[in-house]
Formats: sequence, C-alpha cells, structure tokens
Amino acid sequence: MRILVAFLACFLGLTAFPLVAPAQGDAPDAAAIQSVIRSQLEAFQGDDSAKAWSYAAPNIQMIFPSPESFMAMVRKGYPPVYRPRSWKFGPLESKDGRIAQDVELVGPDGDYWHALYTIARQPDGSWKITSCQLIKSEGSAA
Repeated sequence: MRILVAFLACFLGLTAFPLVAPAQGDAPDAAAIQSVIRSQLEAFQGDDSAKAWSYAAPNIQMIFPSPESFMAMVRKGYPPVYRPRSWKFGPLESKDGRIAQDVELVGPDGDYWHALYTIARQPDGSWKITSCQLIKSEGSAA
C-alpha cells in the first residue's frame, strides 16, 4: 500500500513544498478553500464520482479524464481520503502563490494521516484541488 501511495504521489507530481504562513493582507480565502475540500470528502463518502471529480483541477482531470477513473484511483490509492472515519482542518499556508491546506484524517482502519492538499484559484474564480499528498501520522485529534 505504501508503494502505491508513493507511486501515485510521484505520478501526480504531489510533492510537498516548504510552507510558510501567509503574509498579512495576502491570506487566501480559508472558508472557500475548506469548503471545496469538505465538499469533495463528502462526495467521496457518498460515492458521487462526478461531484468529487468536479473539485479536481484541470491538471488532475487530464490525468483521470472521467469521474469513474478518478474515483477508482482515490478508492485504491487514498483510502483515508475516500473513507475517513473523521477529519479536521489543520493549518492553511501559502508560499509564492501556492496554497496548501493540511487535513488531519483518521482512516477507515483507525490509522492517523495528514492529507496535504494544494489548491489553486481558477480563471473563473473558483478553487480547485491540484494535489493531495498523504502522510502517515503517529496520531492526532481528528
């Protein structure tokens, strides 16, 4: 399973980047960003592949050109995201215009994870998820 997650992370270009707190006046819209991630997590829980896929940015939709292929990848490679027992939002941070939202998850097997989402504003003003990197954690309060 770890090999699959590592492969998917490399395949999708989901590398963590150094995070710093946003500068004053440069803070991204946390409520809107968290709403997108929350909505996608809820779509996964409801097996609504079309809705879940709709929150993915064009770079992800090009790799997984159908909602079904996207959902199959998430189901196989991201079980803590696909079926979390619980989650809570951690820090939202940005650097050089890149925005990352940490989400603390308890996976379906009870293991603790951090999902580091990167997200970008689209030309139409909406926010879309550009990547998600899973990092095993020793525990959290999710």
